[in-house]
Amino acid sequence: MRIAIVHDYLNQFGGAERVVAALHELYPEAPIYTSIYDQSRLPAVFQRMDIRTSFMQRLPLVNLLYKYYFMLYPIAFERFDLSEYDVVLSSSSAYAKGIKIRSGQLHICYCYTPARFIWRYEDYVSKENIAPFLKQFLPFLLEPLKKWDLSNNRTIDYFVAISAAIAGRIERIYGRPSVIIYPPVETAYFRPSGIDGDYYLIVSRLNAYKRLDLAVGAFNELDLPLKIVGDGPARQQLERQARPNIEFLGRRSDEDVKRLLAECRALIFPGEEDFGIVPLEAMASGRPVIAFRAGGAVETISDGETGIFFEEPSARSLVNAVNRFKFTVFNKEKLRRQALKFDKKVFQEKIGRLIREKYEEKSRRK
Repeated sequence: MRIAIVHDYLNQFGGAERVVAALHELYPEAPIYTSIYDQSRLPAVFQRMDIRTSFMQRLPLVNLLYKYYFMLYPIAFERFDLSEYDVVLSSSSAYAKGIKIRSGQLHICYCYTPARFIWRYEDYVSKENIAPFLKQFLPFLLEPLKKWDLSNNRTIDYFVAISAAIAGRIERIYGRPSVIIYPPVETAYFRPSGIDGDYYLIVSRLNAYKRLDLAVGAFNELDLPLKIVGDGPARQQLERQARPNIEFLGRRSDEDVKRLLAECRALIFPGEEDFGIVPLEAMASGRPVIAFRAGGAVETISDGETGIFFEEPSARSLVNAVNRFKFTVFNKEKLRRQALKFDKKVFQEKIGRLIREKYEEKSRRK
């Protein structure tokens, strides 16, 4: 069984790229086809992979301006020749699933979400720093991409969604069912600590849509210590809003984040995410999560057992949740057991079994 992995782009390291790394562990001989690759922004493990880029790799300033080249990605992926492979596994939120498939090939798409900039346009532009004049023209430019995205459905044999929330979007937008396989979490890296620090923690990119302003407003009122790890465009505004009990730590090493997670009182998770890996890293470290009840959090956190939910996207609702948290007892081993359900090995076993079963089914039908 010859497998090719196809990914939208490799120019940052986040949850999707962790999936690619886990897939490469599972299929180390499989080449990875992608539009562009920025080696400097990815861990060294990617340098040992067989990564094959498109013509877009040679475009001027592509790593900086990659979003502005959005009309070229469909062409880039359609030009790849993957006819020699039995299975094509696309890892995609936008473009990679538009790969050309020959008759008899199996195409499985691991879908992070139907492309937000196409299907949730108003929500997307409200969270991105886009010039006003561009916002007027973008809907017209995106219309051909919307048609292209819908046409790709006929080349996909099976969708795999990262969460029930995304499975719902796939059903609504594409009219297709999907299997849910949660993204991998490196639970072996995180361990509970015997040190119980007296601070709450946020680990996040500092973007407006992460709703960190709710956490800052809540902890201004609570006057409890809050440490915020991460950087981003919203940092200056959040720092102006914050009182002295809130500390901005900027980017930290993996080891620092590991220690901070293991010693915090709880992780604060105020935004809505499609899945959310950091809450599970906190649980793997034996720490509960105080989260907004929405998105992937409702699939990974059990209220009163592995965390506390707040119901409204407001500072007042978060204040009430923190006050409730103070009177709730959590068991570190129980928290870790919950995280282990989402371990990388679980992901690899499930995706490997699915690919094997669907390939055998398709082979019998030939």
